[in-house]
Amino acid sequence: MKYFLGLWLIPMSLFWGWFGLSYYDMNFGFSFLTRDVHNLVFGIYAHLLGTDYETIVSGFIKACIFDSFLIGAIIAYRKRKQIKAWWQARQTSDLPETTQVPRVPAE
Repeated sequence: MKYFLGLWLIPMSLFWGWFGLSYYDMNFGFSFLTRDVHNLVFGIYAHLLGTDYETIVSGFIKACIFDSFLIGAIIAYRKRKQIKAWWQARQTSDLPETTQVPRVPAE
């Protein structure tokens, strides 16, 4: 499961790191982080798919959100016994019901 999560997290981190830096043109001297390369990459994707630039960017965002929920659902399904035990322990915790804070009179 660690490898599965790592194989999802590493490419996502690299992509969104590149996307954020190149979108705001923070290139630190690297040509692949410039806004021109950003526009070129998404322009090539848009041309290959025959769609607009904005559609490509919003499609990436929607796909990443869907993938994140899918990965979360897989992890939750695999750990459902632990989650159920945690939830039941949380619901039946023996906390004192009458915990009163001492009142300090106003001056």
